[in-house]
Amino acid sequence: LLTVCGCMLNSDWSRVSGEEVSNKPNFVLMMVDDLGIGDVGCYGNDTIRTPNIDRLASEGVKLTQHIAAAPLCTPSRAAFMTGRYALRSGSVLSKTTRHVLLFVGGSGGLPPGETTFAKRLQQQGYATGLVGKWHLGVNCEHRGDHCHHPNQHGFSYFYGLPFTFFNDCVPGQGSDVLADLQQTLQNLTMMLGVGFVTLVNVILFGPWLLVPLFFLCILATAVWYVPFMLLPTWNCIIMRNREVIEQPMTVETLPQRLAFFDSFPRLFRNADQPFLLFFSLAHVHTPLFKTPAFAGKSRHGRYGDTVEEMDWIIGKLTETVDSLGLANNTLMYFTSDHGGHLEDSSLATGQKGGWNGIYKGGKAMGGWEGGIRVPGIFRWPGRLAAGSVVDEPTSLMDLYPTLKYLAKDTQPDRQLDGYNLMPLLEGKVGRSEHEFMFHYCGVYLNAVRWRDSVFKVHFFTPNFSPPGAGGCYDTGVCLCHGEHVTHHTPPLVYDLFRDPSESRPLTPDTEPRYAEILEQTAKAVERHKSTLGVEGQMTWNKILWRPWLQPCCGTFPFCGCKEDTT
Repeated sequence: LLTVCGCMLNSDWSRVSGEEVSNKPNFVLMMVDDLGIGDVGCYGNDTIRTPNIDRLASEGVKLTQHIAAAPLCTPSRAAFMTGRYALRSGSVLSKTTRHVLLFVGGSGGLPPGETTFAKRLQQQGYATGLVGKWHLGVNCEHRGDHCHHPNQHGFSYFYGLPFTFFNDCVPGQGSDVLADLQQTLQNLTMMLGVGFVTLVNVILFGPWLLVPLFFLCILATAVWYVPFMLLPTWNCIIMRNREVIEQPMTVETLPQRLAFFDSFPRLFRNADQPFLLFFSLAHVHTPLFKTPAFAGKSRHGRYGDTVEEMDWIIGKLTETVDSLGLANNTLMYFTSDHGGHLEDSSLATGQKGGWNGIYKGGKAMGGWEGGIRVPGIFRWPGRLAAGSVVDEPTSLMDLYPTLKYLAKDTQPDRQLDGYNLMPLLEGKVGRSEHEFMFHYCGVYLNAVRWRDSVFKVHFFTPNFSPPGAGGCYDTGVCLCHGEHVTHHTPPLVYDLFRDPSESRPLTPDTEPRYAEILEQTAKAVERHKSTLGVEGQMTWNKILWRPWLQPCCGTFPFCGCKEDTT
């Protein structure tokens, strides 16, 4: 780390003078995975203890209508990094049932030509580091080209998970990756095996059939077994920069190893170079951690334990920034990539996904508020008034232009969908620049939010299953197409100011402005669509596993190594 960051201190230094750089603030961005807005004390939870996150809110600005650009990891994070809807960068899986990257060894990801806030800050003389989850791809054409890797997108230093933390990483927790396809391939393999055994015993049908059937059985087994049964080896890996340093990863020590993040700001306490640290936690995505210091301590089972451990980690990072005397020149930001996963539960551990408070829906549920309204907290002592609250619509996409503004980056840029938040955060204006926000379910425009009042229009909604449930429990996550959704003509209209739980759709009889709402949102949709034009990046052929793209420590396919944690 010292060697890598020592190089970072000199990276791009020639582009910006030392005097310019020394006047720029540091940035510490903290993103939790799958955290529900209702899981945090300062957002209304009085049974899970989150004192450190609550402290950030009391010492800074709390956003009450902070919106993720998508209700799933990959598109939400792509939008966060680029300040643009994921559809613009082609970071949405095109018209299929899957909307996130599924394999580290796929060729999809954040396109090499895209611009991230890390890349812009790097050009302004910042030292940039990412610790934790990436989930925006690694390779394009061959193992080691690293075209989607964090190092290619502006992060001089990367330590963490190029994919994500998911159930396949822990034995006995089931699978998150194409479980239906896995079952189909397994059944096909078994059928071919039964057929082969039958033919062995029925020689009269011709022994020459045994050879092709034998090889067909081997092929079917390989297609199913190699990519899916070895998923912990392929997907559950840790990288330091471009090197795989652990494969498969040891889950039990992952939180402690990621918590080395406090070394990053320590390196720059006496340096003239400002820094960006993006700490992207593996918490609280399933499988849930069982760290002994937190196990059984909360009132909400293993999920509550994991949230409280996450809060402790946030506290340690805040403590480091403060103890180094960096607080007054460091903007700290806390959020989640999207809402909690309602359908994730088991008899053994209870609810494993988050709670989204009064808001309807959750992860993967398109435009329902529970999947996209997330915590949003900014702290900057001396610059932002402590205890402030902003109720206006804001977006994770706003981070890009906000950081760009604070870094004094005035260079031309491509079309952005986010806005500089500093006027709102400092109380200089009372209105958000987001007149309309567009909520996607995959590539499909699902809903539109109009700042005026605030109204929201849903063009279709997911079909919850079983009937009467509050989520898609039969499929595990809600889907965006065909029989899985109901289209509404006219669209459903809600007044989020009076009905934040989206339980009472408006009608012409109950809302005098009903026709105006539909007319204004229709015009906004047309304007929005006229600015799009990028085809989907993540087609099926780009997300499926390809052996020649698989990161590996050792000689493929004999991949395996353990990090030296001493």
